[in-house]
Amino acid sequence: MSDIYIPGVTSRFNSEKLIEDLMKLERIPKERTERGLENLQTQKSYWQEVGRRISSVRDSARLLYSYQNPFSDRVAISSDEGAITASATREASEQTYRFTVKQTAQADRFLSSPLDEKMKIDAGTYSFSVGEDKISINYRGGALRDFVDALNRRSRDKIGASLVTIQSGTKSLLIESKVTGQANRLGFHDDSITLAKNIGMMEQGNDTRRDIVISDNTIRRSSQGLGKISVSDGILNVGARSSASLPLNMSLSADSPMMLRLETATKVETGDFFEIPQPPPGPSVTSGGSVTYGGVTIENEPSFTPIPEWNPPAAPVRNDDMAVLTLSFSDGTSAALPPIGDSGPFVSRQFLLSDVAQGRSIVSLNIENKNTHRDISVGKVEIFDPTAVNDGLRPLNIVSTARDAVITMEGIEIRRPSNNINDIVPGLTLNVRGVSDRPLEMKVSANTEKIKDAIISFVWNYNRLMAEINILTRADERIVDELTNASQEEIDDMKKRLGAFSGDTTLNSFKNNLQRTISAPYSTSLERDLTLLSQIGISTNAAGRSGGYDPARMRGYLEIDENVLNAALESKVPAIKELFANDIDGDLIADTGVAYNVDSLVKPFVEIGGIISLKTGTIDSRMKQDERRINTMEQQLAKKEADLKIQYARMESAYSRMEHMSTSLDNFNQQNRGNR
Repeated sequence: MSDIYIPGVTSRFNSEKLIEDLMKLERIPKERTERGLENLQTQKSYWQEVGRRISSVRDSARLLYSYQNPFSDRVAISSDEGAITASATREASEQTYRFTVKQTAQADRFLSSPLDEKMKIDAGTYSFSVGEDKISINYRGGALRDFVDALNRRSRDKIGASLVTIQSGTKSLLIESKVTGQANRLGFHDDSITLAKNIGMMEQGNDTRRDIVISDNTIRRSSQGLGKISVSDGILNVGARSSASLPLNMSLSADSPMMLRLETATKVETGDFFEIPQPPPGPSVTSGGSVTYGGVTIENEPSFTPIPEWNPPAAPVRNDDMAVLTLSFSDGTSAALPPIGDSGPFVSRQFLLSDVAQGRSIVSLNIENKNTHRDISVGKVEIFDPTAVNDGLRPLNIVSTARDAVITMEGIEIRRPSNNINDIVPGLTLNVRGVSDRPLEMKVSANTEKIKDAIISFVWNYNRLMAEINILTRADERIVDELTNASQEEIDDMKKRLGAFSGDTTLNSFKNNLQRTISAPYSTSLERDLTLLSQIGISTNAAGRSGGYDPARMRGYLEIDENVLNAALESKVPAIKELFANDIDGDLIADTGVAYNVDSLVKPFVEIGGIISLKTGTIDSRMKQDERRINTMEQQLAKKEADLKIQYARMESAYSRMEHMSTSLDNFNQQNRGNR
């Protein structure tokens, strides 16, 4: 069909095919340039990938010695996480602390009696307090659920209310403080008092709070050490080896919630606490007299009294006894309160009386200072009901009572209103979770897991960079086969890049310098025997393989012996830090080390205007030249094709005219023959 000529439709001489064949020849230089442009684009992407790999190595190297290096991170490990945990910052010292959790901090939470869920709350002013903060709502009246929602909207994160389902159609109202601590009691005011009584949350009780007056008239001194007992401004001072008592005279039930709260302080003598007595002077002997006669005086022989040899008394044994507080009972017995701790300023302490009295009537509080070198001061003694709130209200259904967290650190009792305590040990935030029946340890140490992750990341990025350089500089498929962790898609892509920069001396030189930097020795001041990465389990043959020549081990990949690394991290963290970056001139800036030198080596490649930028910039210039050349060739080819189409069209037209003239001549000749 292609050979059939249709006037006005097809070309008599198949001009389109002829033009296309001619243009194919004309397009060869342009296609060659386009292939070169694609090759340049590919080379640029390869250099960009190398730059990304180098940047990853630099980032992981800088992480090992920058300000945020993991060697300065700390982790706190508790021997009983059910009692206390902690989070440590970089400021925390590596040390082991001993704590005992006596009490967790809680907030007031009170529950009402079961209520009809359709119950209505009268209009009124309902006020509540948490410590010094007061919250009031002017409620217009409505359903129980509406009252709960209104209170939660106005609570300002201080008070919360919720409904607890008891059974179908019956709920209890829970009102709680959201702030822990003994000083943050939940109080009821205005119409809230009436509401609390009506819903069975509170009852009116008597204020059982008692302040014990400390004065010369109320204290009882012991027969010994009277000069060491004094009262000043409501503070009782009991000197060493002295005792005194304060009358309490109260009876308690075995389950009474009454608490004894007092403040104590101690003063410890730093010098000698015992004066060695001097020997007695002995008897005083009068003169024996004399006689004078004729101007001559004769003295009598003086009297003589033998004095035994002086033996000074032995110094008393130093005594430290912090169990100085006891309670005396009406049956003549007594019981000791828990020991106090040394403290310069006054420290508040409180005790549950029913635990000590066990139903007995308390007569007095005794301060029995048996210490030989410590004075005890007691002040602000009070007895109170911790469950009672304002105006003598007593909760009927207590879920929890506001109280402080109480812990001891190295024997010193510490009270805080919150279970999150961050002002005891610098850089350490304690999280109190539960009571401990025995002392527990909190060990603050280096975060070895984070250090290990940073080292592994450094080795991983180093190996990926070495693999990339090996692929680009060597046309050997064994290089790809050695990378066992690569996916099939990655393997196929690597094979396309094999040997792309085989003649590039920059990468080969960079690879050799990088290998020398990694394997070089670096001195550490803390561990003289620790100078190489291989000594912490990082080398080209960390797995300890034996045998002959292994080309994979010659390509510079690093391996990690995790057991050796873990052992080094257990005891040599400071030295490992110096191995990666060390300050040898005392200016507090790293001067040498594996990570520091690797960073210094790779920096010229990836910094702004560096080697990678120069490589890609050069390629960009060549690409722009080729793009301009291609644009010029496209214009020339378009003009050439247009010219050919015009020329062939003219040829077709001329041939058509000649053919038309030939036909006209034939017709004319035929007419002439017919006329003859």
